[in-house]
Amino acid sequence: MGRRTAFTKKVIENVTIIDIADEGKGIGKADELVLFVEKAIPGDVVDVDIYKKKKNFAEGKIEKLITPSQYRTEAFCEHFGVCGGCKWQHMEYEAQLLYKQKSVTDSLQRLAKIELHGMVPILPSAQTVYYRNKLEYTFSNKRWLYDGENREDDIDMKALGFHVPGRFDKILEINHCYLQADPSNQIRNRIGDYARQNFLGFYDLRAHEGALRNLIIRTSATTGELMVIVVFAYAAQEEIDGLMAFVAQEFPQISSLLYIINQKKNDTIFDQDVIAYRGPEYIHEEMPAGDKVIRFRIGAKSFYQTNSLQALNLYQITRDFAGFKGHELVYDLYTGAGTIANFIAGMVKQVIGVEYVPQAIEDAKINSAINNIGNTKFFAGDMKDVLVADFVAEHGKPDVIITDPPRAGMHPDVVNRLMEIEAEKIVYVSCNAATQARDLIVLKEKYDVMKIQPVDMFPHTQHVENVVLLVLRTQPIV
Repeated sequence: MGRRTAFTKKVIENVTIIDIADEGKGIGKADELVLFVEKAIPGDVVDVDIYKKKKNFAEGKIEKLITPSQYRTEAFCEHFGVCGGCKWQHMEYEAQLLYKQKSVTDSLQRLAKIELHGMVPILPSAQTVYYRNKLEYTFSNKRWLYDGENREDDIDMKALGFHVPGRFDKILEINHCYLQADPSNQIRNRIGDYARQNFLGFYDLRAHEGALRNLIIRTSATTGELMVIVVFAYAAQEEIDGLMAFVAQEFPQISSLLYIINQKKNDTIFDQDVIAYRGPEYIHEEMPAGDKVIRFRIGAKSFYQTNSLQALNLYQITRDFAGFKGHELVYDLYTGAGTIANFIAGMVKQVIGVEYVPQAIEDAKINSAINNIGNTKFFAGDMKDVLVADFVAEHGKPDVIITDPPRAGMHPDVVNRLMEIEAEKIVYVSCNAATQARDLIVLKEKYDVMKIQPVDMFPHTQHVENVVLLVLRTQPIV
């Protein structure tokens, strides 16, 4: 029996980090107390400074790194540790893959009691930096202050960057972001410089005032097209015209230069008018699908997988899991802008896509039209209200169901409807293995899990996609 640790003290010494949590914190133990430690990775031995303690767990940060993990490496971004975008930069990429696969394994085994004989190793991302096709920045008059800075000093309090985790009202000024390829950084920095030099107001989130609110940059990895959207709040028209003319002149390579005026209390733009300053209101991505190349039109409000190159691999896995023969009727649930539906349309008889967001459904229809795809149908509405018995009776019983729900997983009514439909195959694409496991608990009563393929869409983060093939069992379990 070891000496019992006195947890009244703030620092717990010599803690070995044994795992890593879904939110990216290292996990250690001190007697029966589970510790979640910021920036700690498996294999580290650390002294932990506790800042929050509950009955069975505590949260803390590294007071002293005694023995570094074999997986530990130097973070390459100057903003690491304050910015919450890439929490695993200090861990070797091979180790990131190891623990992402482990998180999927743990969820499916522990929560759903799934046999993992059909699981294959996680598919790495070929690009581990500059892999995103979309970033959104925020203008703020309340910059995050580093240690040693004092707001009483004569310093610039304006910021154009990302929200600091846990602080909705503080923005970290970004100098260089490794998530999106050039000229993304140059565009952001030059817009910030112009705004300061011309005394444009940066948004005040509490007072709801200021000229500049958000900046959205979308790049296409396949066509090279570039979209820039400036979101204004309370700006005079001459301020808008001045900034937009500057951006157009500085960056002639911008294909689609847009702006939005958003004076609501929240940042969402889905209910706002988009104004084209130069070029069309969209750019394109391309994706090879069988013997043709599918072209996707992407607007300011469109959903598209943010890692374009890895999205192709994800869709190919989905297609291969389904094993299409050409005669299938397919339901594509949570179809978004119809990317998967249009990708597989040439390989099946018909695809029926359902999505909650009406704008996304309009994008899906456009994407079918511009590719001369005539065997898709798309419907907008809440999945649990659309996917009912009458809908299936009208459109036919699907041979294959593809479902790619949001992080919360499928509504119980939708899961129950899948059990009633009894499609021969279900391909379940998920960005949250825990909610996927919850849904599989129900589905496995009628379906066998045949294949499992984790996919890394977001290097240096804790997020992981997972694709599962379910095949309808011909005989019930006795």
